[in-house]
Amino acid sequence: MKRKLYDQLLLWKNKRKGKSAMMIEGARRVGKSYIVKEFAQKEYKSYILIDFFKVGDDIKDLFKNYKDNLDMLFTYLSTYFSTRLYPRESIIVFDEIEFCPAARAAIKYLVEDGRYDYLETGSLLGMKMSTKKKLRKTEKKEDYLVPSEEESMVMHPMDFEEFLWAMGEESLMDFVRVKFAAQEPVGASMHRKLMDYFRLYMIIGGMPQAILEYLDTKSFEDVDRVKRQILNLYYNCIDNYAGVHTSKVRAIYEAIPGQLQLHEHKFQLSDLNKDARFRDYDSSFFWLRDAKMVNLAFNTTEPSIGLGLKQKDNSLKCYMNDTGLMISHAFDERGIVSEQLYQKILRDKLEVNAGMLMENIVGQMLAAIGCKLFFYSNPSREKKDDRMEIDFLISKKAITSRHNISPIEVKSSTGFTTTSLEKCIKKYSTYLAQAYIVHTGDLKNDGDYLYIPLYMVPCL
Repeated sequence: MKRKLYDQLLLWKNKRKGKSAMMIEGARRVGKSYIVKEFAQKEYKSYILIDFFKVGDDIKDLFKNYKDNLDMLFTYLSTYFSTRLYPRESIIVFDEIEFCPAARAAIKYLVEDGRYDYLETGSLLGMKMSTKKKLRKTEKKEDYLVPSEEESMVMHPMDFEEFLWAMGEESLMDFVRVKFAAQEPVGASMHRKLMDYFRLYMIIGGMPQAILEYLDTKSFEDVDRVKRQILNLYYNCIDNYAGVHTSKVRAIYEAIPGQLQLHEHKFQLSDLNKDARFRDYDSSFFWLRDAKMVNLAFNTTEPSIGLGLKQKDNSLKCYMNDTGLMISHAFDERGIVSEQLYQKILRDKLEVNAGMLMENIVGQMLAAIGCKLFFYSNPSREKKDDRMEIDFLISKKAITSRHNISPIEVKSSTGFTTTSLEKCIKKYSTYLAQAYIVHTGDLKNDGDYLYIPLYMVPCL
């Protein structure tokens, strides 16, 4: 499974040359362990991979007992894993490092020593001090400090281009990027092919296990079974590691599909508890975000540069990290989503609010290209012209003195209006750059908006 993150790791190795450790964050089952093992095997003379979820306390205790005697630490590790380490030619991988805070705290001394490279993976780094009722007897507060010698990158579920690579389509997205840059339609036959692949990607999702299962079996029911195993794993993570927030985190996660079917897709806490206040649930939302199980989008009071400075923390949308998982989560009446239901979604024949699927996957794709998610919602009762809802706002890559924010509207059907977008452009014309309408049709530029197909979102 070819992943873009591999090239980022190679750049880190060649540029930093051991002067920092690299942390790869991501949800469970997005492929972190696979990619770090493949990277270690291909790019180094030898490697040691320590899975802290599996190893015993005898190995974990080495990082507390010998962080001041690294020669002995390396001797023990080399002996235990029957692997010879070569200065500047070996790497030590700390997999699931959240289960050994002492190893993460030791990164400072390991990097300063400079003999080897270090990779870390973490999937529940949202398991912060605030979620714990108390520390274990062997833990100290300093064990949870993030070392300054650590860089980080986020691994998302496989994006559409990585999905196409897995399907054997190596150059299809290169063609899409050329057409997007030229603002030209791809043509009827190519658009049909790309949308067929995109719908397949949407329902299978970006979890490597689910994609491999489809490649092996071509059975949607088997794919759904894999996705449900991942969802069960997520619920187990919530139960085991969300601490005092467990019940609220569970309630939020269970409610996501239903919340995204609401008219404006904003999360309504009153649906969980009529007396709920955001201050009582904010830590639960942030736990899910930090565990990379959801993508949060915040309402901003003005679509201008510095969106984060104007965000309303008590007004948000909560998207699942993977739309394929959301389909299995949403349609679970009988435990396994049937082949027939998947086929209906694939052919766009399902009688369901497709808007929740489209908006979730657009949010997923924007997050994968590094965009922080913002939307604009003004429910004004005084001024009709101020009342509008814009699905997403993104800033230009190169900031200028004006026109830095692009509004994005996601349309799941062919019969749609652009009322909110028209109001937004009229009121905030000096702030706004190109306005996009993401739809199921081919690319079209009518002068006011650039209509782009769903598969072009990664080009933004």
